[in-house]
Amino acid sequence: MGYCPRRLVFRAPEADQFTYHTPIQCGPRLWAWIQAFTPSQRHLSGTLCLFEADAFEFVLHFCIDFLIGNMFPRFLESSAIAAWTIATILPIGSCGPTARDVLARTPAAGINVKSLAPYLSPTAKIYYPGSTAFTNYTVRWSNLEKPTPSVVIVAGTEKDVSRIVKFASEQDIPVLAYNGHHGALSTLGRMDYGIEIYLPQLNTISIAKNKNLVTIGGGTNSKKLTDALWAAGKQTVTGTCECVSYLGPALGGGHGWLQGHHGLIADQFTSMNVVLANGDLKTIDATSDLWWAMQGAGHNFGIVTSVTSKIYDIVDTNWAIETIIFSGEKVEAIYEAANSVFIQNGTQSAKIHNWSYWQNDASLDADKPVIIMYIIQEGVTAVESRYTKPFHDLGPLKATPQAGTYHDLGAWTGIALDSPPCQDFGFNNPRFPIYTKSYNTTAQKKAYELYASAISGADSPYTNSIFMFEDYATAGIRNRPDGASAFAFRDAHILAAPLIIYASANKTQDDAVKQLGSQLREIIREGTGSSELHTYVNYAYGDEGTKSWYGYETWRQDRLKALKMKYDPKSKFNFYAGIA
Repeated sequence: MGYCPRRLVFRAPEADQFTYHTPIQCGPRLWAWIQAFTPSQRHLSGTLCLFEADAFEFVLHFCIDFLIGNMFPRFLESSAIAAWTIATILPIGSCGPTARDVLARTPAAGINVKSLAPYLSPTAKIYYPGSTAFTNYTVRWSNLEKPTPSVVIVAGTEKDVSRIVKFASEQDIPVLAYNGHHGALSTLGRMDYGIEIYLPQLNTISIAKNKNLVTIGGGTNSKKLTDALWAAGKQTVTGTCECVSYLGPALGGGHGWLQGHHGLIADQFTSMNVVLANGDLKTIDATSDLWWAMQGAGHNFGIVTSVTSKIYDIVDTNWAIETIIFSGEKVEAIYEAANSVFIQNGTQSAKIHNWSYWQNDASLDADKPVIIMYIIQEGVTAVESRYTKPFHDLGPLKATPQAGTYHDLGAWTGIALDSPPCQDFGFNNPRFPIYTKSYNTTAQKKAYELYASAISGADSPYTNSIFMFEDYATAGIRNRPDGASAFAFRDAHILAAPLIIYASANKTQDDAVKQLGSQLREIIREGTGSSELHTYVNYAYGDEGTKSWYGYETWRQDRLKALKMKYDPKSKFNFYAGIA
């Protein structure tokens, strides 16, 4: 349930801000007069409580200073206006909670949703700026170039999403779906007003009777899905980080621990319900021309309210990890060993994964970032020595073996629900991703030296940063042809990304971080020998461009643009790595 507004704030371009806390009832004429006072709705912020009655009336709370202060004479220049105003205002009691609480006029857009509210489900909620719920539901994992919606509508059903998008389309109001709120592209900042559609109530998980398929609500969290399937003796490919949504990563392809066996998250889909730009709720599958685009560029074409995915029997309950930590001076030797032990020219085992982080740990090295190697193996209680010995031979600072299950992977790699990366600290968290096929050890050393010079030490503003290198097993991804979906980089073996974490001081610092991240990525790109920048759209900074996000082939770009023109000609879904 939403709740009744506490105040209305009037702000004119030439005036101070005033607030009045006594409730009054306002008829349509007074509301028209208030609107006339503020022809630019960007100078009026307020909230209106809508009642379902024979005639809709509005409850307003506005500024006593406005009524009796030095601005009052300006608006009561004639006794007729004064009499009209006084006759229109009637005292009433304060209103209680109602399922139809709406934001009728917002600071940014003059969005009026009173005609939409009666058509939403009983569990739908609408929140406005100034409320605790609005603040909670608009928070982002990264504060850099974050979107600024004017109103939050919490969808209670799939049809709610359809009705909201249809309403927004008819009113030419931007919309943006929120789920796990971890998308950090700078393009999201282009949403400076509009409706946020909050999806986490759409979190149903229904396993089919044949136990080969599961239907997943569009707001479901990855860990919730993993836990539900595990309890049924099943599993599927999900994102690795426990706090992210299931579908957010999937629409950009979606990497996961089980991809060596089964492919990307999106490769598991058999059908989906998607709300298109005009508000239509459609069920699509491989027979639709849109199906190809939804697997890799799906953010551009609609809001997925549910999806049906393949699931699999749990084959191995045992997993093991060995965490081996080095000083940075060994960077070249470490990644030369990684090429020979793991990458193996693309023949890596489906049961082995290798991640590495560059990050500060003063307990091990007070001067420079350490290199943390995670060697993860499925189906064992200890990682086999053929994978660990080459690294032991390099003289690490520390080595820690652990045994457990699939459920332990998040905690082992620092991305569990309670891990720091899953908390909302209010930092800026831009990433600068690049796909590669192997490690260029010269480039690794050059990148490490630049990175260390920027983030070393507790006094660095970037001291909490992480340079990530994710080497998943990739055989399952390559089992599908390159052109099977809009995900363009099935031949890549490594996903590298500096994540620069900082509390922003000003735009100058933001620009400096962008330059640093871009330089680090450029060093890695030069090491590939390719002029092309291949990026993972779900990690993207936001300025890479459509070729880097969706592939350099002309046929890919042409196909995406044609589908965009067909299904979203007005580019309603364009805030997340937009095609148009």
